[in-house]
Amino acid sequence: MIENIPPCPQCSSEYTYEMNNLVVCPECGHEWVPAAEGATDAAGAAATGERVIKDAVGNVLNDGDTVTVVKALKVKGNPSGIKAGTKVRNIRLVDGVDGHDIDCRIDGFGAMQLKSSVVKKA
Repeated sequence: MIENIPPCPQCSSEYTYEMNNLVVCPECGHEWVPAAEGATDAAGAAATGERVIKDAVGNVLNDGDTVTVVKALKVKGNPSGIKAGTKVRNIRLVDGVDGHDIDCRIDGFGAMQLKSSVVKKA
């Protein structure tokens, strides 16, 4: 049991509560595992202030990774859009606008930004 339950990292709500091993925010629905003392890997990077970006299934993404689009995406100005299963090579992680945190080049579409929630590490 956590003595001082931390505020939500997404919406900063102070009304968070514990549920099993997770901390839950009732306002935005975000769930996370609280950082432990000896945190390593992604949790350790988050504790040091380094931003960790995860794909749709929870794998940590890095610059230069190859990812696969997991759902069909509409592209403004293109009638077909990007199909699910399209591979995107050599991604670059950025602090994008409106949650678009992957900068990439897709064959047939050119340079664009994607959300990490619609890709899976290949």
